Amino acid sequence: MKAAQITSFGTPDVLRVTETDRPSPGAGEVLVAVEASSVNGHDAIVRAGGLRMVSGRKFPIGVGLDFAGVVVTTGPGVEGHRAGDRVWGMVHPRQRHTVAAAAEYVVVPAERIAPAPAGVPAVEAASLVVAGSTALIALRDSVQLKDGERVLVRGAAGGVGTAAVQLARALGGRVTALARDRHAALLRDLGADEVLDYGTTTPDRIGPFDVVVDTVGSELNRYRGRLAKGGRMVTIALSPPALAAIAASSIHGARRIRAFSANPGSAVLAELAGYVTSGALRPVVQGVYPLADVAAAHEAFERGGVMGKHVLAVSR
Repeated sequence: MKAAQITSFGTPDVLRVTETDRPSPGAGEVLVAVEASSVNGHDAIVRAGGLRMVSGRKFPIGVGLDFAGVVVTTGPGVEGHRAGDRVWGMVHPRQRHTVAAAAEYVVVPAERIAPAPAGVPAVEAASLVVAGSTALIALRDSVQLKDGERVLVRGAAGGVGTAAVQLARALGGRVTALARDRHAALLRDLGADEVLDYGTTTPDRIGPFDVVVDTVGSELNRYRGRLAKGGRMVTIALSPPALAAIAASSIHGARRIRAFSANPGSAVLAELAGYVTSGALRPVVQGVYPLADVAAAHEAFERGGVMGKHVLAVSR
């Protein structure tokens, strides 16, 4: 089968699509024919060598976390899934040497997939797995958003940002989106009550907010300072400055900056599918690339200014 792999740490040109053996499911596992996989920030960080302690230094390293596709076969002990089922899911980040989603086939534990939302094309479904589950868990669990609370979403036009705007609205929040001015119409259409241009808006001129969801990773303490009494802040950023700000904020107790990284199982994915089916959450896809153009997809992601997600379409 064809699979995208990292051949060394570096820029997108270290990515190659190579032939490798098709995996077989073991006990409790499912073999999925991948139809689409999205490009995530975690992929770019691993490719650049930013998470060597996790990914290791043994090459090649698989790339791709999330996927949408069709069940081919199941291993012993799997119940609730059968050949032909349309599913979506996510591989475990620590399995990259043996398992990755940017490939023609992937094997994952059954508890890491769920039925894909009905009627949603695979490219659109794949765009929501990591982004949507990250936003959902951050809002529902990390900061425990309550009905009527004021929410600021930084980096609101990106993959997690567009999902967070929609899910915050669905959970009853009053949403302020901070993004490039050219994305304002889209963000209002997604449910933002207010859209601010990050190029002209400084933290001291906005707020206060009950909740801040950060997808950017810079100036975290300045935005934490815009929290109202009892306010909470969460960031998905893994950059060194962000990690330093998170550590330093621990003295502020409940108003600290919470670190976060999604690792959803079947229950979260099933819940997320419900939001899609109800119309509360819809995909935003900026670019679709064939698997062979994985390097171009990473280049587009790293240029910034992303509106939603870049997705790899896998064909056989």
